[in-house]
Amino acid sequence: MGRLYGHHPHDLDAGAFYALALLAAEAPDDTSLTQEHKAMAVLNPLFVKYPGHPGVVHYIIHACDTPSLAPDGLAAAEHYGEIAASAPHAVHMPGHIFARLGMWQADIDANRLSVAASQAADARHESGAMDQFHSDDFLLYAYLQSGQDAGARAIIADTAAALDQFEAMPNMADHYMTGMFPYYRTKLPIFFALEMRDWKSASALEPITGAPPETQTLTYWARTIAAGHLHQAQQARANLVDYDSLVEQVRKGRHAYFADSTGARIQRGEMLAWVAFADGNPADAVTQMRQSADLQDKVGQGEVDIPAREMLADILLELGQPQRALAEYSQALRLSPNRFNGLFNAGVAAEAMGDRARAKSYYAALLESTDNGSRSARTEFDHVKAFNSSASLAVK
Repeated sequence: MGRLYGHHPHDLDAGAFYALALLAAEAPDDTSLTQEHKAMAVLNPLFVKYPGHPGVVHYIIHACDTPSLAPDGLAAAEHYGEIAASAPHAVHMPGHIFARLGMWQADIDANRLSVAASQAADARHESGAMDQFHSDDFLLYAYLQSGQDAGARAIIADTAAALDQFEAMPNMADHYMTGMFPYYRTKLPIFFALEMRDWKSASALEPITGAPPETQTLTYWARTIAAGHLHQAQQARANLVDYDSLVEQVRKGRHAYFADSTGARIQRGEMLAWVAFADGNPADAVTQMRQSADLQDKVGQGEVDIPAREMLADILLELGQPQRALAEYSQALRLSPNRFNGLFNAGVAAEAMGDRARAKSYYAALLESTDNGSRSARTEFDHVKAFNSSASLAVK
């Protein structure tokens, strides 16, 4: 593709497909973002000249799907929905940038339109119907970050019903996309429990029988995080053993690259940290989590994921080190803006330091991104309201 583009530098599709090839050729453990920068050097001039070309816009969003580059993809993201409004995946794509920038309502709007386009495609018996599940994944995350708890619960139920419908179709067992069915059945309940900080429910999750091993690893990752928070050392260690056994199965299969990918290295490092924390070894817990956070900061968290640096801050806060915790929450929020738990716990850490002004600032940001908690019964809002009331009394 590079040679083709070199011979035809003014050909639109040669440039677009060369940029896509650069992105696709990135090694699973590459944290340099070199390929992304190379792709953008090709795509940016094309976007200026051909702003209505769907491929150019699509590949810009993929190239910028990381914290440091996300602002560079915003113009393309805001434009994409206008180009291909009937294509479910195209309508969803801006959500990648909106999620990176903590623009939750824009993220929700894009993915709700994508789900509607998926359902319309299904009614027309056209391709694109199963794009709904990827959009549902983003919707669940955005609803949770913006305090729309009922919306998040509804996504889990709606997705499960849609998955049942597709799985019941004739010959679906042979469809190339069936591997995603257990993935979304696994992932959505996991993230609901973790983001709601329902450690008891997360620790009781079970892997789906017959799911690919790389999908089952998610369950043991979530259970280890929960066991860490609950100080259940034996359970944390057992989950890590099961996780490692599954990774060995992955190494022998067609997705062997997953086992040594940057994402898998970050994930296992997070688990080691929570095992150490549950074991009562705080120094090792902080070291392990910091290593995962430093690695993740280079490439950004997964598309919809919990930042390792936020977990590092959680550990420090639980260890009674609010000043160190706040430094980590602040950095996590720079890379992953407007996350519910990041904002709330940054406020808690600031309170513990006696810095009420900073606490008020974080709580105000949380209320702004959640419509003042009007659609949530989370106890975090009780705490924020009590803080604000005490602040008002102090002023009087």
